[in-house]
Amino acid sequence: MIQIISGEKGKGKTKILLAKVNEDVLEVKGNIVYLDKSNKHMYELSNKVRLVNVEDYLIENSDEFAGFICGIISEDHDLETIYVDSFLKVACVDENKIGKVLDKLTKISEQFNVHFVISISLSKENIPAEYQSSLIVSL
Repeated sequence: MIQIISGEKGKGKTKILLAKVNEDVLEVKGNIVYLDKSNKHMYELSNKVRLVNVEDYLIENSDEFAGFICGIISEDHDLETIYVDSFLKVACVDENKIGKVLDKLTKISEQFNVHFVISISLSKENIPAEYQSSLIVSL
């Protein structure tokens, strides 16, 4: 399953995502990974959450990002949720191809039983129609 927090840049999506991950860490039984474009939020996350700075891994396109996600999943069989901040930048996604990448993440989610919560710097209207029901917050 994919949940989306959407809104234009600077609207507060990261703050909501951080609050959600720190709340969820108290309830989940498995592991949680937080993907970001820097280590900036390291001290805002619970120490039970694994922060991964995706910029360190030289990902250049959305296919490489999907492979990176599968690599994370393959090394942690207790992984329950992956949070992705700044999705368009971290996943190297062009706005016009966001549906294709979300489709791939949905397949990964279903195959490996991993939940995704992502923040996307787009207005609600620019989220593909098939993912409107996945919106949990729209700023």
